[in-house]
Amino acid sequence: MNLQIESQRSLKRIIKSLDLSGLSKANKALFVQRLEAHFPDLFALLFDIYGHRYDFYFHLQSLAQTLLQGFEQRSASLKQKDKQRVNKPDWYIQENMLGMACYVDLFAGDLSNLIQRIPYLKSLGINYVHLMPLYDCPNGDSDGGYAVSDYRKVNPSLGNVKDLARLAKAMADENISLVLDFVFNHTSDEHQWAMSAKQGDSEFQEYYYMFDDKNIPDMYEHNLREIFPQVRRGNFSWNEESKKWVWTTFNNFQWDLNYSNPGVFNAITSEMLFLANLGCEALRLDALAFIWKDMGTDCENQPKAHTLIKAFNACLRISAPAVIFKSEAIVHPDEVVKYIDKDECQLSYNPLLMALIWNSLATRKTRLLTDSLRKSFNISSDCSWVNYVRCHDDIGWTFDDDVARNLGIDGNDHRRFLNQFYTGRFEGSFATGVAFGENPSNGDCRVCGSLASLAGLEQGLQQNNPQLIDNAIKRILMVHSIILSIGGIPLLYSGDELGLLNDYSYKNDVSKQHDERWVHRIAITDEKIQLAQQAGNPQQKILDGLVQLISIRQQHPIFGQSDSQILESNNHHLFTYARHSDEGEVLLAIVNFSEHPQTLDSKIIEHLGSLNARDLISGQAYCAGQKNITLGGYQVLWLVQG
Repeated sequence: MNLQIESQRSLKRIIKSLDLSGLSKANKALFVQRLEAHFPDLFALLFDIYGHRYDFYFHLQSLAQTLLQGFEQRSASLKQKDKQRVNKPDWYIQENMLGMACYVDLFAGDLSNLIQRIPYLKSLGINYVHLMPLYDCPNGDSDGGYAVSDYRKVNPSLGNVKDLARLAKAMADENISLVLDFVFNHTSDEHQWAMSAKQGDSEFQEYYYMFDDKNIPDMYEHNLREIFPQVRRGNFSWNEESKKWVWTTFNNFQWDLNYSNPGVFNAITSEMLFLANLGCEALRLDALAFIWKDMGTDCENQPKAHTLIKAFNACLRISAPAVIFKSEAIVHPDEVVKYIDKDECQLSYNPLLMALIWNSLATRKTRLLTDSLRKSFNISSDCSWVNYVRCHDDIGWTFDDDVARNLGIDGNDHRRFLNQFYTGRFEGSFATGVAFGENPSNGDCRVCGSLASLAGLEQGLQQNNPQLIDNAIKRILMVHSIILSIGGIPLLYSGDELGLLNDYSYKNDVSKQHDERWVHRIAITDEKIQLAQQAGNPQQKILDGLVQLISIRQQHPIFGQSDSQILESNNHHLFTYARHSDEGEVLLAIVNFSEHPQTLDSKIIEHLGSLNARDLISGQAYCAGQKNITLGGYQVLWLVQG
């Protein structure tokens, strides 16, 4: 079969079948132009997944109608944003980009109050705000909102959809990009699709993986890993109402969607376009590694998962091209980069950088960080990392065991050390973290904790030790300097800029006490913001230091569109990298991961193409002719030609 010929035949029939009378002449021409431009790719992608089905064309025609409806419902202002983004597709690769991730209720109480927090965001330089899931979800445990009961309804405790649309407009007026979660691997068991499936509706039972007995689930289980073994074992749950076993990768109330059914793809596309038309500019694809299941595999990172994401992307290019995807793949580094492409996910979280920053803090060594990033950091110039130090989730040690092995490091032993170190079980540790997901079979776990507590501030304050406090502040600023300068969008997790400590009150809430991640999901009150503005306390030193680094970043284009080069420093306590712009500008960053002074040969300055350098942070001058450069404990240098 010639797919190009078949796609053109299908497109002609589909265009004739669409009712375009509701569009203006200009919008009709625009929609048809985009459909003609992107339909061949969309056809090929969907044919790869669904072409064997007798009803393939029916679902294709239905999808085209969904895309038209999404385009029709898009406001004039969003259509104008589409044009701007098409003309400047690299808008997210700029030095002024600075993100923050937060829960609405913890950051501001509700959506209306969040509008009042916009001046605070602006004062930090934030222009990209990722709101953790805010959709309607089950009462009690909802996996932090990631069990969605209705994509088109806001959790009533936060407001309603009109409030969300008002917030999106208020942010757009201040040039702040709104980012929302797109939880498309599963719904909650209270979603209308699941409710219909429970009641025996065969159409909606095919939206999920539902089985009459354990025979097929057990065949799948042979190759599947357990995500939350401390909560339950296995990946399937018995549903008493439907008398069926349901695929539930994460929790028994989160039902995995069956993307082998084209009806699911179309339905989720409709939900995606609804979110796009609220005014969000990026969608974080939650749990994208799990969306395709193949018997005999671990059902993670399957080739058709990439095909599906590309197909969703093509749908956006037709109906809402201002919107981009951000991948959330906390998997092996070699798999993470496979999702990063202008036709798949234009943005991607960088879990490798996050994990290895914490590794280097614990070990005071940068060999694993350097060698790992030399292998895995460079991506397409059309795309961007989203670099973070902490997030709403746990820390998992997803480094490449082969890279570690080449350095003489046993990956499993090293992960046990890191878990011990950051849960405070290792003698001499500065961290105050909490174990999460501890496997009762092998003792494996992941780590939770606020950035400040993991970096040693909680311990320093408990011991009233000025040196420990000072070291913690320096660590916090140092790790932020990396995400601000290494290349990509730096993403702050709300509260980190205020040096907030672990909140152990979750232990008193029955809906949260089993999930240690709530220890770092901390409410941001006016009092906490005011505390960080009072001179002399640790929180003020953290906030002021961070604002200084942000200001420097946003004043220098070298931090935006420029290539990144990971360097060797011949001092394993130091992490060094350079940024190179097309205009010939160069930035040399040197980071000391030790609390003790460290030196390196001043010849490293020659990477700047000059014998003289100036530090953007301190203003101090350096010369390649001097014998050595000395950095104080946890000091950072951002060197440019001087």
